[in-house]
Amino acid sequence: MDLQLYNTLTRKIEPIRPADQMTLRFYCCGPTVYGPAHIGNLRTFVLQDLFRRVVEFLGVDTCHVRNITDLDDKTIRESQRAGLSLAKLTQHWRSKFEQDCAALNLLPPAHTPQAVAHIADQIPLIQKLIDKGHAYLTADKNVYFRIDSFTNYGRLSRLKPLGVRQNASQRLNDRDEYGKESWRDFVLWKAWKAEDGPNRWPSPWGWGRPGWHIECSAMSMRYLGESFDLHSGGVDLIFPHHENEIAQSEAASGKPFVRHWLHIAHLRVNGEKMSKSLGNLFALDQVRERGFSCAALRYLLLAGHYRQPLNFRWESLAAAETSLKRLFGFTHGSTRPERENLQVKTLETTEFLPVIEALCQDLNTPKALGALNSALPKLRQLKPEAQLPVRRDLARVLQLMGFETPTLQYTSERPIPAEAQALAQQRQEARSAGQWDQADQLRTRLKAIGWTVRDSAKGFHLESIIPN
Repeated sequence: MDLQLYNTLTRKIEPIRPADQMTLRFYCCGPTVYGPAHIGNLRTFVLQDLFRRVVEFLGVDTCHVRNITDLDDKTIRESQRAGLSLAKLTQHWRSKFEQDCAALNLLPPAHTPQAVAHIADQIPLIQKLIDKGHAYLTADKNVYFRIDSFTNYGRLSRLKPLGVRQNASQRLNDRDEYGKESWRDFVLWKAWKAEDGPNRWPSPWGWGRPGWHIECSAMSMRYLGESFDLHSGGVDLIFPHHENEIAQSEAASGKPFVRHWLHIAHLRVNGEKMSKSLGNLFALDQVRERGFSCAALRYLLLAGHYRQPLNFRWESLAAAETSLKRLFGFTHGSTRPERENLQVKTLETTEFLPVIEALCQDLNTPKALGALNSALPKLRQLKPEAQLPVRRDLARVLQLMGFETPTLQYTSERPIPAEAQALAQQRQEARSAGQWDQADQLRTRLKAIGWTVRDSAKGFHLESIIPN
């Protein structure tokens, strides 16, 4: 059984196999650590984690690299605003990101390189591009990649040269515009400016810092080689970041950079794009504050196909919590399998093969979860002696999808968040004043965050929509 996966580069669903027939080597663009990761970011990392789990479940070893972007305009700007050193700010947010990953049960990568620690890898790569005529130094000591020197530029994003201009100009900082041979060229090394503060490093071209794109090429090639199996990130990275990675990497090495590209679509909230102005950039802590488990968020993030935008709603999160509790309830009495021994050959029954098959069909998680849930009524009809191996297999399949550790299990009581308590009190006051429409609206808002209110002669009490 092979994992068939859509390749952004070829626009086809293709089998994903290691080039060396032993270890699948893949790189994931990690977070920029200047603030908390929001649930849209986390969707990408959860799907990448599932990809790795499926590959390993099929018996293939992996080498997973996920970088940390601790050096770019955003991290420098935020460290200056906060009055902190770049290292102190980025280490704080890196630690918070790693805590979020652990809470969502993401497998730790084999390597987690940081950009600052790999400047020594980036400078020789830039020099190699200059020596080959693919890059040039300007009078103001910036180094740019010469896009016209790379004939295959645009093959990942399918952007024509004339169509690149608007997209490129939207992403270019004003400081990168001066002295370039072409508006299409992108920066590899940025000369130091006063607004960078103490954040500067020596190079053959003077003091400065690397550009964002060259960081990922240098780090991926350091740990995976000049050619490797798969590269992944959000769809927003296809252009210009991944397009630029291909150009500079292949121009330097003369070899194909990556065979397979995996991109994850955006998350929307209540049908709207996530943005600070709309107040819908939710972090994992906000999910917890509303009384939901991290497992429920993981389930919800897997509920939509990775190539389609997913609409996040609090009601959907409550439904995810209910579904997970039902699934875990059926595993009661089985022994949790050891992860290092978990492969497809360890399954004792055939009941959950449709789940595995769905995951192998371009990570079709909606179909896999549907098969998982629809199997339960049939399984309950089995005789007790026939249920135990099925329960064990269900535990294995849940583990495959990332639901296995005690921190992801359910507590017997769900604490009432302050928001729900406040809404219930407002509803009680509206009822006392005869404002029935407002009371109904408040009940609807309570339901949206996973709670229902029960009225009695003594007042009211709140109950979780999720059964215990």
